[in-house]
Amino acid sequence: MSKIQMTTPLVEMDGDEMTRILWKMIKEELLLPFIDLKTEYYDLGLEHRNETNDQVTFDSAEATKKYGVAVKCATITPNAARMDEYNLKEMWKSPNGTIRAILDGTVFRAPITVKGIEPTVSKWKKPITIARHAYGDVYKGVEIKVPGAGKAELVFTGEDGTQIRETIHDFDGPGVIQGMHNIDKSIESFARSCFTYALDTKQDLWFATKDTISKKYDHTFKDIFQEIYDAEYAAKFEAAGIEYFYTLIDDAVARVMKSEGGFIWACKNYDGDVMSDMISSAFGSLAMMTSVLVSPKGYYEYEAAHGTVQRHYYKYLKGEETSTNSVATIFAWTGALRKRGEIDGNKELMEFADKLEKATLDTIESGTMTKDLALITTLENVNAVNSEGFIKAIAERLK
Repeated sequence: MSKIQMTTPLVEMDGDEMTRILWKMIKEELLLPFIDLKTEYYDLGLEHRNETNDQVTFDSAEATKKYGVAVKCATITPNAARMDEYNLKEMWKSPNGTIRAILDGTVFRAPITVKGIEPTVSKWKKPITIARHAYGDVYKGVEIKVPGAGKAELVFTGEDGTQIRETIHDFDGPGVIQGMHNIDKSIESFARSCFTYALDTKQDLWFATKDTISKKYDHTFKDIFQEIYDAEYAAKFEAAGIEYFYTLIDDAVARVMKSEGGFIWACKNYDGDVMSDMISSAFGSLAMMTSVLVSPKGYYEYEAAHGTVQRHYYKYLKGEETSTNSVATIFAWTGALRKRGEIDGNKELMEFADKLEKATLDTIESGTMTKDLALITTLENVNAVNSEGFIKAIAERLK
């Protein structure tokens, strides 16, 4: 069988722990036998990030600008325990946060629905897509651990030397301070990405913040979205028969639980981080969610929305059997391959991505799945298989 040819490489960002093991299996079993796979490879495993002083992360983001499409494995964002475990030079920042800041994109996350895995929210009939702003907030926060009594101030010094000064708090004892920021340019990119994606997918768009409490920070998001919508998108939305509306984040949560789904829910960075995990878990599993970073300049980075599955990796290192769900990682590859094919006019590559996704879902619907899905499926006569067995079952169906 002749392999499908590629004309332009993908940027391939390898990762950590159990997802790194799955990454290798997916390539060997599901991609390389069928595609003459062309990638520009970057090792974003924590050890290599440490060796390169995290330069490899910046290089991978710049390569994404060059080639337009990237696919990324899950990576470790180190904490104090990881500092010791990996003997790190410093507590390197989140690779996802770094890449998002460089590409100035919005993350769109949607659950992968499959027969036999029913949402825990009974009214949900269609996938809910989370649009997560990919810049700033706590992910670029600056923090101080306050040692004792004193005055904390927020100070902005303009280029001309003028100052804006606000008292944060008069401390009478120890505490903590966090400073966050965002920039209008990034919020504008976020808004345009959301409006464009809603038109592309013909879905209603919701946007929610807490502007009643955050009367400057969150209110700026609300105002920018409304200004751009009124000036550039209102007529297009009306013509497409879709709706944009703003609501408070707490009201949005209540409305989401009573909805049937089938819309895009735009959230600030932290809200999107939390709500995407809630949505994916309620639809079935954290390992059943697509995630794509879309830049307004036309760059795309596909990834799994979950972590590196540390617990399974430690079992794997001991030689114990694991049953790790690889669906989201497979769909990261299919999303990137489809987009590469779309940009390059490579219909065969796009069709392959469709077939691999169908083979994956058909494997689950036939009753063969990993243990996380076997525990929640409504299907009968289920065959719970290990990590490698699931990927091999998909490969047989794909052939």
